[in-house]
Amino acid sequence: MYVAVKGGERAIDNAHAWLADERRGDRDVAELSVAQIREQLSLAVNRVMAEGSLYDPDLAALAIKQSRGDLIEAIFLIRAYRTTLPRFGASKPIETGEMACDRRISATFKDAPGGQVLGPTFDYTHRLLDFKLAADGEVPEAAEGTPQGGDVPHITGYLNREGLIQDEPESDETPPDLTREPMELPAGRPLRLQSLTRGDEGFVLGMAYSTQRGYARNHAFVGELRIGAVAVEMDIPELGFAIEIGEITVTECETVNQFKGSKTEPPQFTRGYGLVFGQTERKAISMALVDRALRWKELGEDDQGAPAQDEEFVLMHSDNIQATGFLEHIKLPHYVDFQSELELVRKLRREVEAARSSVLSDGLAPDEAAE
Repeated sequence: MYVAVKGGERAIDNAHAWLADERRGDRDVAELSVAQIREQLSLAVNRVMAEGSLYDPDLAALAIKQSRGDLIEAIFLIRAYRTTLPRFGASKPIETGEMACDRRISATFKDAPGGQVLGPTFDYTHRLLDFKLAADGEVPEAAEGTPQGGDVPHITGYLNREGLIQDEPESDETPPDLTREPMELPAGRPLRLQSLTRGDEGFVLGMAYSTQRGYARNHAFVGELRIGAVAVEMDIPELGFAIEIGEITVTECETVNQFKGSKTEPPQFTRGYGLVFGQTERKAISMALVDRALRWKELGEDDQGAPAQDEEFVLMHSDNIQATGFLEHIKLPHYVDFQSELELVRKLRREVEAARSSVLSDGLAPDEAAE
């Protein structure tokens, strides 16, 4: 905390009070409740949960309210709170093949096994402002759709029956935890996926878009995008078996990408993968595209020098909390640093002026002296 400025603590207290007043806004307008944010700004809540690495819609909504809608600040609040929570165990891997899908689409098969479920999406809206919402009019309730549940196999599994898509190796090894250990490079795919899940949506989207424009030469199809609820199970040693401890909503995306083959692998499709808390499909698709771009080395492909293929560039710059902290610290007092820079510039200017005066005293024009 910088308190070197005269009256610093009092100024900071006043800034906090002013912030609280600005957060509340016009007292004639009803105050937003956490429940309203959670229910009506759910996509913002989902982003905060995903990039904050904590699945709790109520806390995410509270963070959005506290941050005045600044989602990166809200993510910061959630991550900070997360560090105070005790860790009492680990859940089993979720089974997305048993997801109760609110939305399940494929861009690769018209008649997808199990059917296409459009679900709640902006994809088919006209992107025109709805002024009925400004009039606070009641929106007619939509007919409730029944989530597609039970055994909902992944569409890429049907490609795998013909050996047309690369097998993903399974491992019982516990992956490293990015929230508990600093990331080291080179990073394995599990660590890369964790980093992309927590990464800034805009940054990951930009990297994904670059792959579509030709950087990394890696055209992809959305094999499947699914959104829905999955059970979270945990092994209880005293019982000797796993029990369901809750349910979360996630978005999962698998992309299908061309692969020309290598010395050891025949031509086939490969996958990109994305999994994110909540309904966060733009992030999940972006994540899958960048995941596939980062796999160039393990697949024996050529390095095209594309930004999305550069592991260090992508992973070390995608975290918006680290980026924000480093960027915003420069607005805090740096008086000593600046004074040294200021004195250096003044010294250089004096030396230049002295050299110019010396040239003029010798009766030479500055251009002649330069020659």
